[in-house]
Amino acid sequence: MLNKAIFSGFGGQGVLMMGYSLSHGAVKEGLNVTFLPSYGAEMRGGTANCTVCISDEEIASPITSTPDFLIVMNIPSLYVFQNRVARGGIIFMNSSIVNVEPVRKDVAVKKVDCVGIAEKFGDARMANVAMMGKFLRETGVVSPDSYLQGLAELLGKKKKGILEANANVFNAAFNG
Repeated sequence: MLNKAIFSGFGGQGVLMMGYSLSHGAVKEGLNVTFLPSYGAEMRGGTANCTVCISDEEIASPITSTPDFLIVMNIPSLYVFQNRVARGGIIFMNSSIVNVEPVRKDVAVKKVDCVGIAEKFGDARMANVAMMGKFLRETGVVSPDSYLQGLAELLGKKKKGILEANANVFNAAFNG
């Protein structure tokens, strides 16, 4: 089993955190993982993306030219990466911001109202966690428990309140 994903959006949307937290969840399950971040010099508003490969076997390269999954949090990301997705792959779109359709007809498209889900819990900044809930529900790449355990480790004990809020958003998206 080899799953390859590209996460992309603006800096500040938690794009790198999505890939990093997924990677931690996969490690919790004893899987092999590569995480390759890429971002511009800007902290917020610039481009950010990362590639995550997860496998039960050794991974030869962290780079993928044909990911199985593309997660886009903004319109420019859709335009840049949609043609790389493997035939039969899935594009997950943040429908709160991405209001255009992919040109690809040979991939599945999953629209996720990330901001809407996050705002129900009081903070639109958790939109990335809402996307992860839907992504893991649809793909089963790692279990929800492994993902949330990995997220807890990343956030640390000092951010217990933030973790609780994120877990609520994740569960709402996963179960919704």
